[in-house]
Amino acid sequence: MNIITIAMKTKFLFPSTYKKWGWIILIPAAILGVIDLFIETQPAFFNWTVPALYKAEFMGKTTYFGWVENNVLNEILAVLVIMGSLLVAFSKQQYEDEFIAKTRLESLVWATYVNYIVLLVAILFVYDIGFLWVMIFNMFTILIFFIIRFHWQIFKMKTSESHEE
Repeated sequence: MNIITIAMKTKFLFPSTYKKWGWIILIPAAILGVIDLFIETQPAFFNWTVPALYKAEFMGKTTYFGWVENNVLNEILAVLVIMGSLLVAFSKQQYEDEFIAKTRLESLVWATYVNYIVLLVAILFVYDIGFLWVMIFNMFTILIFFIIRFHWQIFKMKTSESHEE
């Protein structure tokens, strides 16, 4: 077992029970996030005064290191999607072995490649506000690509084992 496998296996992964909590956080947050994109609701309940490192209003005031009024629904949903994705992606499997660690590492490399290919295509062929949307989604896609590929590979492995029996 090489050093990367050992480190990823023992040092940087959450306990396997965290995966369930990750799904509980990720699924509703992602669904609500997609709904919010299409409905574009800004419930007044989420209008809060929050600290800001930087805020530039269109044709207006720029704030550095201050307090601003903001509807925080998008921020809350984004944080929940990221937290849930991290828990799902980086929680140990119930039986974590060298094959799982290798699959995890390969899936992470694959997800990174796919994520940056999508970004390169967007840089070359998507413009204006569409590019901003691609960049917003690109914050989440590396984790989503990783989760999809890793779990697909584990599913394929389990399926091939059951056919061999």
